[in-house]
Amino acid sequence: MVGSLAFSCNCGTLRGEVSAAGVKTGTRVVCYCADCRANELYHGQPDPAPDPVDLFQLSPDTITITQGAEQLKAIRLGRRGPLRWYAACCGTPFANTLAKPGLPFAGMRSDVFEDKSALGKIRAKAFLPVPGKQSRTNGGGVMAWGILSRMITARLSGRWKETPFFDAETGKPVAEPELLSKAQRAALYP
Repeated sequence: MVGSLAFSCNCGTLRGEVSAAGVKTGTRVVCYCADCRANELYHGQPDPAPDPVDLFQLSPDTITITQGAEQLKAIRLGRRGPLRWYAACCGTPFANTLAKPGLPFAGMRSDVFEDKSALGKIRAKAFLPVPGKQSRTNGGGVMAWGILSRMITARLSGRWKETPFFDAETGKPVAEPELLSKAQRAALYP
């Protein structure tokens, strides 16, 4: 059986682990969307294009931050977009979540894991570019089933309240997300 898996930001200030259950039930996905790319660029990471951003989708209750939780900050690329969490100490992009904890979802950046090969093979490719056509997703059914089954399980068990990203009492993010200005966003998109 797979054990828990350690993660950290680039400088090592923010650290934690994903439980064995999180590793077992998570889905490895790569995303080619402009927003994932913009998030990388905003945090000073190398431009991933034409390659995708490698993510591991899991239930937030399986994530434990053991050190540096105060470094967790968030941005939003748009008013309705997901929260894009990062480590303020070094700017490492960390995870994406929905704006409210009631829909428990996290897409952690695979590069933060000590051993990303332990996340398994890539199960879906999201927003895959197709020349002259609208982007498509390969493995969308697997990805959607994983998201829905984890959300339903977390909601029914009550574990959706156990998240490092939101305050259990208020349901508010642990850090007030910064909404990027139109000018900031425009600078990130080619």
